[in-house]
Amino acid sequence: MKNHHYKITVCWTGNKGKGTSSYREYERSHDISAENKAIIQASSDPSFRGDKTKYNPEEIFLSSISSCHMLWYLHFCSEEGIIVTEYTDFATGIMTELENGSGHFTEVILHPEITVSDESMIEKAKELHQKANKFCFIANSVNFPVKHIPKVLVK
Repeated sequence: MKNHHYKITVCWTGNKGKGTSSYREYERSHDISAENKAIIQASSDPSFRGDKTKYNPEEIFLSSISSCHMLWYLHFCSEEGIIVTEYTDFATGIMTELENGSGHFTEVILHPEITVSDESMIEKAKELHQKANKFCFIANSVNFPVKHIPKVLVK
C-alpha cells in the first residue's frame, strides 16, 4: 500500500471589518491555493449567503468526482486502443439539506459526451465507464452512488 499526501491552503477573505460578529456581517469568500498553482476564489452556495460568481464547495466536490472519473476513463481507453478525441462531462449532483441545516450528497450523475475516432470503438468506450468508476479515487471515497449516462459519438 502506498500513501499519497496532499496539501492545500484555504484562507477566508470575507471579513468586512467586524469579523463574525453576526451572521450577516461577514462574507463567505475564501481562497483555495496550493504551491505553484492558481488560486481558486470560492464562496458558499448563494442559498447560504454566498457569492454566485465564485465556485462553492459543492461544485468543487462534484468537479472532483467528474475529473477523477475522466482521468481514469482516458487512461483505460488508451490501454484498450480506444481513441478519444473529445470528452466533456455535464455532471449533476443532488445534495439534500436536512431540517437542522446539515446536509449530504445523495447522488451524482456523470453525463460525459465522448467522441471517438471510429464507430467500432463505441461499445467498448461505453463499457469502460464502469471500470473507471471502480478505480476512481474520489468515487471510491463517497457513500452514495455515482452513476454514468455516457453519450459516445464518432468524428
